[in-house]
Amino acid sequence: MPLIKIVAERELRRTVPLDQVAVQCVEDAFHSLATKTVAMPPILRLDIKDHGGEVDVKTAYVQGLDGFAVKISPGFFDNPKLGLPSTNGLMVLLSSKTGLLQALLLDNGYLTNVRTAAAGAVAAKYLARNDASVAAILGAGIQAKLQLQALTLVRPIREARIWARNAAKAEDLARELSEELGIPVRACVDPREAVAGSHIIVTTTPATQPILSASWLESGQHITAMGSDAEHKNELDPNMIVQADLYVADSLNQTRTLGELHHAISAGLVAADASFPELGEIIAGKNAGRSNDLQITIADLTGTGIQDTAIATLAFGLAESTGTGSSFES
Repeated sequence: MPLIKIVAERELRRTVPLDQVAVQCVEDAFHSLATKTVAMPPILRLDIKDHGGEVDVKTAYVQGLDGFAVKISPGFFDNPKLGLPSTNGLMVLLSSKTGLLQALLLDNGYLTNVRTAAAGAVAAKYLARNDASVAAILGAGIQAKLQLQALTLVRPIREARIWARNAAKAEDLARELSEELGIPVRACVDPREAVAGSHIIVTTTPATQPILSASWLESGQHITAMGSDAEHKNELDPNMIVQADLYVADSLNQTRTLGELHHAISAGLVAADASFPELGEIIAGKNAGRSNDLQITIADLTGTGIQDTAIATLAFGLAESTGTGSSFES
Protein backbone atom coordinates (compact mmCIF):
# COMPACT_ATOMS: atom_id res chain seq x y z
CA MET A 1 0.00 0.00 0.00
CA PRO A 2 1.19 3.56 -0.66
CA LEU A 3 2.45 5.75 2.16
CA ILE A 4 0.14 8.34 3.68
CA LYS A 5 1.62 11.65 4.75
CA ILE A 6 0.43 13.30 7.97
CA VAL A 7 1.37 16.93 8.54
CA ALA A 8 0.43 18.84 11.70
CA GLU A 9 -0.42 22.52 12.00
CA ARG A 10 2.93 23.52 13.52
CA GLU A 11 4.70 21.89 10.55
CA LEU A 12 2.40 23.48 8.00
CA ARG A 13 3.00 26.91 9.50
CA ARG A 14 6.73 26.48 8.84
CA THR A 15 6.26 24.96 5.40
CA VAL A 16 3.40 27.00 3.87
CA PRO A 17 3.73 30.67 4.86
CA LEU A 18 1.52 33.45 3.54
CA ASP A 19 3.85 34.64 0.79
CA GLN A 20 4.03 35.22 -2.95
CA VAL A 21 4.06 31.46 -3.58
CA ALA A 22 0.75 31.04 -1.75
CA VAL A 23 -0.76 34.02 -3.56
CA GLN A 24 0.33 32.63 -6.93
CA CYS A 25 -1.08 29.22 -5.99
CA VAL A 26 -4.52 30.71 -5.35
CA GLU A 27 -4.32 32.94 -8.43
CA ASP A 28 -3.61 29.87 -10.54
CA ALA A 29 -6.61 28.14 -8.96
CA PHE A 30 -8.93 30.95 -10.00
CA HIS A 31 -7.40 30.88 -13.48
CA SER A 32 -8.07 27.13 -13.69
CA LEU A 33 -11.68 27.66 -12.65
CA ALA A 34 -12.15 29.87 -15.72
CA THR A 35 -10.09 27.89 -18.22
CA LYS A 36 -10.10 24.19 -17.29
CA THR A 37 -12.58 21.41 -16.67
CA VAL A 38 -13.36 21.63 -12.96
CA ALA A 39 -15.76 19.55 -10.89
CA MET A 40 -16.77 21.68 -7.89
CA PRO A 41 -19.99 20.67 -6.14
CA PRO A 42 -21.99 23.07 -3.96
CA ILE A 43 -20.72 23.60 -0.44
CA LEU A 44 -22.11 21.15 2.12
CA ARG A 45 -22.98 23.07 5.25
CA LEU A 46 -24.15 21.91 8.67
CA ASP A 47 -25.44 24.39 11.25
CA ILE A 48 -25.02 23.69 14.97
CA LYS A 49 -27.27 26.50 16.16
CA ASP A 50 -27.30 25.43 19.81
CA HIS A 51 -23.63 26.35 20.07
CA GLY A 52 -23.27 29.07 17.44
CA GLY A 53 -21.47 26.68 15.12
CA GLU A 54 -21.34 25.75 11.48
CA VAL A 55 -19.34 23.21 9.50
CA ASP A 56 -18.52 23.61 5.80
CA VAL A 57 -17.27 20.83 3.55
CA LYS A 58 -15.66 21.94 0.29
CA THR A 59 -13.94 20.08 -2.52
CA ALA A 60 -12.99 20.38 -6.17
CA TYR A 61 -11.24 18.33 -8.83
CA VAL A 62 -9.25 20.03 -11.58
CA GLN A 63 -8.76 17.86 -14.64
CA GLY A 64 -5.10 16.91 -14.93
CA LEU A 65 -4.20 17.26 -11.24
CA ASP A 66 -2.93 14.13 -9.49
CA GLY A 67 -4.95 14.82 -6.36
CA PHE A 68 -8.00 16.58 -4.97
CA ALA A 69 -8.79 17.84 -1.49
CA VAL A 70 -11.81 17.50 0.76
CA LYS A 71 -11.78 20.23 3.39
CA ILE A 72 -13.77 20.08 6.63
CA SER A 73 -14.01 23.54 8.20
CA PRO A 74 -15.89 24.13 11.47
CA GLY A 75 -16.56 27.64 12.69
CA PHE A 76 -17.82 28.04 16.26
CA PHE A 77 -17.92 31.77 16.89
CA ASP A 78 -18.57 31.65 20.64
CA ASN A 79 -15.36 29.69 21.18
CA PRO A 80 -13.23 32.73 22.11
CA LYS A 81 -15.39 33.05 25.25
CA LEU A 82 -14.09 29.59 26.17
CA GLY A 83 -10.51 30.48 25.36
CA LEU A 84 -10.65 28.44 22.13
CA PRO A 85 -10.14 29.45 18.49
CA SER A 86 -13.32 30.05 16.49
CA THR A 87 -12.12 27.99 13.52
CA ASN A 88 -10.31 24.69 13.09
CA GLY A 89 -10.54 21.68 10.76
CA LEU A 90 -8.45 19.62 8.39
CA MET A 91 -7.86 18.82 4.73
CA VAL A 92 -7.76 15.35 3.21
CA LEU A 93 -5.84 14.91 -0.04
CA LEU A 94 -6.86 11.96 -2.24
CA SER A 95 -5.42 10.55 -5.45
CA SER A 96 -7.39 11.54 -8.54
CA LYS A 97 -6.39 8.27 -10.20
CA THR A 98 -7.21 5.76 -7.46
CA GLY A 99 -9.11 7.65 -4.74
CA LEU A 100 -6.56 6.44 -2.21
CA LEU A 101 -5.60 8.71 0.65
CA GLN A 102 -2.39 10.66 0.02
CA ALA A 103 -2.23 13.05 2.96
CA LEU A 104 -3.93 14.20 6.12
CA LEU A 105 -3.24 17.89 6.65
CA LEU A 106 -4.15 18.54 10.28
CA ASP A 107 -4.04 22.29 9.89
CA ASN A 108 -6.75 23.40 12.35
CA GLY A 109 -7.90 25.88 9.73
CA TYR A 110 -4.43 27.30 9.04
CA LEU A 111 -4.41 26.43 5.32
CA THR A 112 -7.91 27.84 4.95
CA ASN A 113 -6.72 31.06 6.55
CA VAL A 114 -3.75 31.24 4.17
CA ARG A 115 -5.76 30.57 1.03
CA THR A 116 -8.49 33.01 2.10
CA ALA A 117 -5.97 35.79 2.70
CA ALA A 118 -4.23 34.94 -0.57
CA ALA A 119 -7.57 35.24 -2.38
CA GLY A 120 -7.94 38.73 -0.94
CA ALA A 121 -4.51 39.60 -2.30
CA VAL A 122 -5.44 38.24 -5.74
CA ALA A 123 -8.66 40.28 -5.75
CA ALA A 124 -6.72 43.45 -4.87
CA LYS A 125 -4.06 42.68 -7.48
CA TYR A 126 -6.63 42.65 -10.26
CA LEU A 127 -9.24 45.09 -8.99
CA ALA A 128 -7.59 47.74 -6.79
CA ARG A 129 -5.77 50.78 -8.12
CA ASN A 130 -2.09 50.16 -8.78
CA ASP A 131 -1.15 52.96 -6.37
CA ALA A 132 -3.50 51.84 -3.59
CA SER A 133 -1.65 52.58 -0.37
CA VAL A 134 -4.27 53.06 2.36
CA ALA A 135 -6.20 50.02 3.61
CA ALA A 136 -9.20 49.71 5.94
CA ILE A 137 -9.86 46.38 7.60
CA LEU A 138 -13.24 45.81 9.25
CA GLY A 139 -12.87 43.12 11.89
CA ALA A 140 -10.10 42.17 14.29
CA GLY A 141 -9.84 38.40 14.01
CA ILE A 142 -7.24 36.22 12.31
CA GLN A 143 -8.46 37.15 8.81
CA ALA A 144 -8.21 40.86 9.60
CA LYS A 145 -4.54 40.33 10.38
CA LEU A 146 -3.81 38.07 7.42
CA GLN A 147 -5.75 40.13 4.88
CA LEU A 148 -3.63 43.18 5.66
CA GLN A 149 -0.44 41.14 5.53
CA ALA A 150 -1.54 39.73 2.16
CA LEU A 151 -2.33 43.17 0.77
CA THR A 152 1.24 44.28 1.40
CA LEU A 153 2.38 41.52 -1.00
CA VAL A 154 0.51 43.05 -3.97
CA ARG A 155 0.07 46.77 -3.28
CA PRO A 156 2.30 49.52 -1.76
CA ILE A 157 0.38 49.76 1.51
CA ARG A 158 1.82 52.55 3.66
CA GLU A 159 -1.04 53.10 6.12
CA ALA A 160 -3.93 51.04 7.52
CA ARG A 161 -6.95 51.42 9.75
CA ILE A 162 -8.69 48.74 11.82
CA TRP A 163 -12.26 48.82 13.06
CA ALA A 164 -14.06 46.15 15.09
CA ARG A 165 -17.04 46.02 17.40
CA ASN A 166 -14.59 45.07 20.14
CA ALA A 167 -12.54 48.25 20.40
CA ALA A 168 -9.91 46.65 22.64
CA LYS A 169 -9.25 43.92 20.07
CA ALA A 170 -8.95 46.53 17.33
CA GLU A 171 -6.41 48.45 19.42
CA ASP A 172 -4.38 45.32 20.13
CA LEU A 173 -4.36 44.25 16.48
CA ALA A 174 -3.43 47.72 15.26
CA ARG A 175 -0.48 47.77 17.65
CA GLU A 176 0.62 44.28 16.61
CA LEU A 177 0.40 44.99 12.87
CA SER A 178 2.21 48.32 13.20
CA GLU A 179 5.16 46.48 14.71
CA GLU A 180 5.07 43.55 12.29
CA LEU A 181 4.60 45.52 9.06
CA GLY A 182 6.52 48.66 9.96
CA ILE A 183 3.68 50.97 8.87
CA PRO A 184 1.25 53.09 10.88
CA VAL A 185 -1.87 51.08 11.70
CA ARG A 186 -4.49 52.76 13.87
CA ALA A 187 -7.71 51.58 15.43
CA CYS A 188 -10.85 53.56 14.61
CA VAL A 189 -13.89 53.85 16.84
CA ASP A 190 -16.25 54.17 13.89
CA PRO A 191 -16.24 52.13 10.66
CA ARG A 192 -16.97 55.21 8.56
CA GLU A 193 -13.81 56.82 9.93
CA ALA A 194 -11.81 53.77 8.86
CA VAL A 195 -13.29 53.77 5.37
CA ALA A 196 -12.90 57.50 4.64
CA GLY A 197 -9.95 58.05 2.33
CA SER A 198 -9.06 54.36 2.13
CA HIS A 199 -8.15 52.86 -1.22
CA ILE A 200 -8.87 49.22 -0.27
CA ILE A 201 -11.52 48.08 2.20
CA VAL A 202 -11.68 44.48 3.42
CA THR A 203 -14.56 43.15 5.49
CA THR A 204 -13.61 40.11 7.57
CA THR A 205 -16.51 39.49 9.97
CA PRO A 206 -19.34 36.96 10.50
CA ALA A 207 -21.83 39.87 10.55
CA THR A 208 -25.48 39.16 9.81
CA GLN A 209 -26.32 42.84 9.23
CA PRO A 210 -24.37 45.23 6.96
CA ILE A 211 -21.36 46.91 8.55
CA LEU A 212 -20.44 48.90 5.41
CA SER A 213 -22.85 51.47 3.96
CA ALA A 214 -23.13 52.36 0.27
CA SER A 215 -23.28 56.05 1.22
CA TRP A 216 -19.72 55.90 2.63
CA LEU A 217 -18.05 54.84 -0.61
CA GLU A 218 -15.71 57.11 -2.55
CA SER A 219 -14.52 57.04 -6.14
CA GLY A 220 -11.61 54.72 -6.77
CA GLN A 221 -12.16 52.43 -3.79
CA HIS A 222 -11.95 48.66 -3.96
CA ILE A 223 -13.92 46.50 -1.52
CA THR A 224 -13.23 42.84 -0.78
CA ALA A 225 -15.98 41.13 1.21
CA MET A 226 -14.89 37.75 2.52
CA GLY A 227 -17.10 37.12 5.53
CA SER A 228 -20.38 36.27 3.80
CA ASP A 229 -19.90 32.54 3.24
CA ALA A 230 -23.36 31.49 4.44
CA GLU A 231 -26.90 32.57 3.59
CA HIS A 232 -27.45 34.48 6.83
CA LYS A 233 -24.18 36.42 6.74
CA ASN A 234 -24.16 39.94 5.31
CA GLU A 235 -21.41 42.56 5.58
CA LEU A 236 -22.24 44.94 2.70
CA ASP A 237 -25.21 47.22 2.19
CA PRO A 238 -26.95 45.49 -0.77
CA ASN A 239 -27.16 48.86 -2.54
CA MET A 240 -23.38 48.67 -2.96
CA ILE A 241 -23.76 45.92 -5.56
CA VAL A 242 -25.83 48.28 -7.72
CA GLN A 243 -23.71 51.34 -6.97
CA ALA A 244 -20.38 49.71 -7.83
CA ASP A 245 -18.89 50.15 -11.29
CA LEU A 246 -17.67 46.55 -11.23
CA TYR A 247 -18.88 43.63 -9.13
CA VAL A 248 -16.82 40.41 -9.30
CA ALA A 249 -17.65 37.00 -7.80
CA ASP A 250 -15.26 34.23 -6.87
CA SER A 251 -17.98 31.80 -8.01
CA LEU A 252 -21.19 33.30 -9.35
CA ASN A 253 -23.14 30.16 -8.48
CA GLN A 254 -22.05 30.58 -4.87
CA THR A 255 -22.47 34.34 -4.50
CA ARG A 256 -26.01 34.10 -5.83
CA THR A 257 -26.91 31.88 -2.88
CA LEU A 258 -24.31 32.63 -0.16
CA GLY A 259 -22.53 35.89 -0.83
CA GLU A 260 -23.27 39.58 -0.80
CA LEU A 261 -24.93 39.25 -4.22
CA HIS A 262 -27.47 36.94 -2.58
CA HIS A 263 -28.70 39.80 -0.40
CA ALA A 264 -28.97 42.22 -3.32
CA ILE A 265 -31.06 39.63 -5.17
CA SER A 266 -33.25 39.05 -2.10
CA ALA A 267 -33.80 42.81 -1.80
CA GLY A 268 -35.00 42.97 -5.40
CA LEU A 269 -32.09 45.19 -6.43
CA VAL A 270 -30.53 42.67 -8.83
CA ALA A 271 -32.18 40.04 -11.01
CA ALA A 272 -31.60 36.46 -9.89
CA ASP A 273 -30.12 35.57 -13.28
CA ALA A 274 -28.04 38.74 -13.68
CA SER A 275 -24.59 37.97 -15.07
CA PHE A 276 -21.37 39.24 -13.54
CA PRO A 277 -17.72 38.41 -14.17
CA GLU A 278 -15.84 35.94 -11.99
CA LEU A 279 -12.37 36.66 -10.67
CA GLY A 280 -10.85 33.78 -12.65
CA GLU A 281 -12.28 35.20 -15.89
CA ILE A 282 -10.57 38.53 -15.21
CA ILE A 283 -7.28 36.80 -14.40
CA ALA A 284 -7.56 34.79 -17.64
CA GLY A 285 -8.37 37.89 -19.70
CA LYS A 286 -11.89 36.69 -20.53
CA ASN A 287 -13.45 39.73 -18.84
CA ALA A 288 -12.15 43.21 -18.12
CA GLY A 289 -11.15 44.26 -14.63
CA ARG A 290 -10.68 47.80 -13.36
CA SER A 291 -10.37 50.18 -16.31
CA ASN A 292 -9.65 53.46 -14.51
CA ASP A 293 -8.71 54.85 -11.10
CA LEU A 294 -12.15 56.31 -10.41
CA GLN A 295 -14.13 53.08 -10.50
CA ILE A 296 -15.61 51.49 -7.40
CA THR A 297 -14.96 47.74 -7.50
CA ILE A 298 -16.22 44.90 -5.32
CA ALA A 299 -14.92 41.35 -4.93
CA ASP A 300 -17.40 38.96 -3.31
CA LEU A 301 -15.36 36.05 -1.91
CA THR A 302 -17.33 33.13 -0.51
CA GLY A 303 -14.45 30.61 -0.59
CA THR A 304 -14.24 27.89 -3.22
CA GLY A 305 -13.30 24.24 -3.16
CA ILE A 306 -10.73 24.80 -5.89
CA GLN A 307 -8.78 27.05 -3.50
CA ASP A 308 -8.68 24.20 -0.99
CA THR A 309 -7.47 21.67 -3.55
CA ALA A 310 -4.82 24.16 -4.70
CA ILE A 311 -3.44 25.00 -1.24
CA ALA A 312 -3.58 21.34 -0.12
CA THR A 313 -1.67 20.29 -3.24
CA LEU A 314 0.93 23.00 -2.58
CA ALA A 315 1.25 21.95 1.07
CA PHE A 316 1.65 18.28 0.16
CA GLY A 317 4.31 19.05 -2.44
CA LEU A 318 6.28 21.25 -0.05
CA ALA A 319 6.00 18.67 2.73
CA GLU A 320 7.28 15.95 0.39
CA SER A 321 10.19 18.05 -0.89
CA THR A 322 11.29 19.16 2.59
CA GLY A 323 10.69 15.88 4.41
CA THR A 324 8.10 17.52 6.63
CA GLY A 325 5.55 15.43 8.50
CA SER A 326 5.39 11.73 9.10
CA SER A 327 4.42 8.84 6.82
CA PHE A 328 2.80 5.49 7.45
CA GLU A 329 1.27 2.61 5.52
CA SER A 330 -2.49 2.31 5.74
